[in-house]
Amino acid sequence: MRRGRLTSSLAGTGTLVRFLLRRDRIKLPAWVGGLGLFVVYIGAALPQLAPTEDDLASVVPLFTQPVGRMFTGPAFGMDAPTYERFFGAGYAPYLYLLAAVMNILLITRHTRLEEQSGRAELVRANVTGRHAALTAALVVAVITNILAAGIVAALAIANGFAPTGSVLVGIGTGLTGMAFAGIAAVTVQLSEYSRAAAGMAGATLGTAFVLRALGDMAAVGGSALSWVSPLGWPAQAAPYVHDRWAPLLLPVALAVVATAAAYALQGRRDFGASLLPARPGAAWAKPWLGRPVGLAARLQRGAFLGWGAAILVLGAVDGAFTQAMLDAGDDMPAALQEMFGTQGLLDGWVAFLGWFVGVITAGYVVFAMQTLRTEEARGRADAVLATPVSRLRWAGSHVLVVAIGAALVLVVTGIGTGLAAAAVTGDWTLIGPVVAAHLNAAPAVLLVLGICGAAFGWAPRLMAPLGWTLVVLIGIVAFFADLLDLPAQLRQLSPMDHLARYPVESFALTPFVVIVASAVLTVVLGMVGFRRRGVNVV
Repeated sequence: MRRGRLTSSLAGTGTLVRFLLRRDRIKLPAWVGGLGLFVVYIGAALPQLAPTEDDLASVVPLFTQPVGRMFTGPAFGMDAPTYERFFGAGYAPYLYLLAAVMNILLITRHTRLEEQSGRAELVRANVTGRHAALTAALVVAVITNILAAGIVAALAIANGFAPTGSVLVGIGTGLTGMAFAGIAAVTVQLSEYSRAAAGMAGATLGTAFVLRALGDMAAVGGSALSWVSPLGWPAQAAPYVHDRWAPLLLPVALAVVATAAAYALQGRRDFGASLLPARPGAAWAKPWLGRPVGLAARLQRGAFLGWGAAILVLGAVDGAFTQAMLDAGDDMPAALQEMFGTQGLLDGWVAFLGWFVGVITAGYVVFAMQTLRTEEARGRADAVLATPVSRLRWAGSHVLVVAIGAALVLVVTGIGTGLAAAAVTGDWTLIGPVVAAHLNAAPAVLLVLGICGAAFGWAPRLMAPLGWTLVVLIGIVAFFADLLDLPAQLRQLSPMDHLARYPVESFALTPFVVIVASAVLTVVLGMVGFRRRGVNVV
């Protein structure tokens, strides 16, 4: 009887698995391929940064100092650095982080978002069991993580790295992904909204990162706090140094426990409902919510606060890394010095900080602009546009709010980064150049905003792919153009390539104004397109 009940609760799982794989035929290969590309890139870049493994010794302080360990990991094997140990200690932790993000998005997309949109109700109207959707999403996660683990391990071995350590990194990537798939499976039971569920899982990931960072900062090799974090477990396997297998049992245990908890919680809630009920809104709205700008500000508030806080923390941490950069500067390999600028390491580092925050802020802009698409697809835009509010005021309000938010992120992060850099160096005159370097990236951020606005007006389905592609292009050109010897035509596609690299170069007004004007023009073009097309039609 119990076996029959279990079978019926999983009815249709196989069909759903095939359906989800069909839907993700582009996204999942892109994620897995991206992880593999990262491994290939590191394997190619390290010999260019340091032509011989002996040259790596000059970069070791960046990894072994407490701030460096906060960014990377416990710095195993840095007493005798090799390319593969650099990969395992400095870059593999980012594979674990990306795998966690991939699985959080995968699970929330195929479970809570489906219930929220009503598509899951259509599926449940057929012969499908109560747990079929969650099980199918977890099966797809297992398939994806197995592929990710295999590709990461195979490409690491192809780079010439030791097989045992490469397999450890690959399996660590896959198991970390499964651990956070289990965590996401729990959070989707707690909230009625996919963004809130992903946010809770993301907050768990952020907490794991902070715990690992604090634990690894305490001592080389990590401390007891490192073992509390799921992101710290694969690092404690110490690939290419000690090659421990036992720490990888911990993400397996977390994935099993979290998945079991998710099934138990799902059995305690109604379809479409959540264990944490949504709070009812206020009976009366404040006057500013009656205006398009006020409504846009309210809808954009969560993305602004979340992204803004994360960027500020990241910027401040980068600023605190300034003294470590200066200490290692003279002995740093030539290729790395060139990345930060040859006119003086401090100026090059300040310019790098501004570019770095600019690229991430451009990512915030793409994310925030998708609110327009979401409001339109879910029909809430129709309710607003049925009032005397014009299309131009509705869409323009969102664009204006996102532009102001991006500018605030750049200014506040510039101040925070400058204060952190000044605190560790004792040079308080750094604050002004750091803030100016951040603002110098504003035209590129605004142009990304403008292109997203133009895409929304004429081809809304292309807004996200086009926006994210542009962000990736800007990042690659800004940080790796010389290293990868990119052709001039490709570099010129990035707006940052046309701006002066302040303070390494003097501020250039003409490209600054031209790019800002181009951003305004593309926004206007998008508004024209939005007036000409049908709402929720294209």
